[in-house]
Amino acid sequence: MMTYYILIGAVALISWVVSSRLKSKFKKYSKVHLRNGMSGAEIAQKMLDDHGIRDVKVISTAGMLTDHYNPKNKTVNLSEGVYSQRNASAAAVAAHEVGHAVQHAQAYEWLTMRSKLVPVVSVTSGMSTWVVFGGLMLGAAAGVGIGYYIAIAGLVMMGFATIFSFITLPVEYDASNRALAWLKQKNMVSQEEYAGAEDALKWAARTYLVAALGALASLVYWAFQVFGGRD
Repeated sequence: MMTYYILIGAVALISWVVSSRLKSKFKKYSKVHLRNGMSGAEIAQKMLDDHGIRDVKVISTAGMLTDHYNPKNKTVNLSEGVYSQRNASAAAVAAHEVGHAVQHAQAYEWLTMRSKLVPVVSVTSGMSTWVVFGGLMLGAAAGVGIGYYIAIAGLVMMGFATIFSFITLPVEYDASNRALAWLKQKNMVSQEEYAGAEDALKWAARTYLVAALGALASLVYWAFQVFGGRD
């Protein structure tokens, strides 16, 4: 178990470093005011209009970096620091979230796969580690008995969460690419503003990369615990 705690600690530390760096970048680029004077909400609405998307609403949501696109009720949810702000960070986040709306409208395959996994992962992700651990306690490492099958079930649950994390990567990177391409093509930002938006989204994407690698490392560790003790 000590190895597991070290692994989790290392992933948590890297995640904290990346998250701190992300917050620092957004704070930095929030001081780069847009020459066009548009707010995050206005940026989002214009990008929706330019893509012919009329059934998605742009709304404000509480919190910091709580921005997201909700495909169920078709809303682009922008945090307080994005919705009404008029800077490079707000433009980047707003355009990125609309990027997800565009993916949804165009039935982007990776987003479709991710959406299908959401119900499964929401149920299994929280209990997978405990299921594997319970199976090991019941003798799963010996490769026999009910404990083994319980541990396998836990690994399958963990596998879904890992797959979900890796499917999230192309979804997030594509949304950022769509956002940056639109900002540039429509001449929505200056060179300095574009550089800030690009850098901010790069660090945002890294948070998902760290999460995916952490999920994979955890899956490999527990799989070794289940299968490693077998002859």
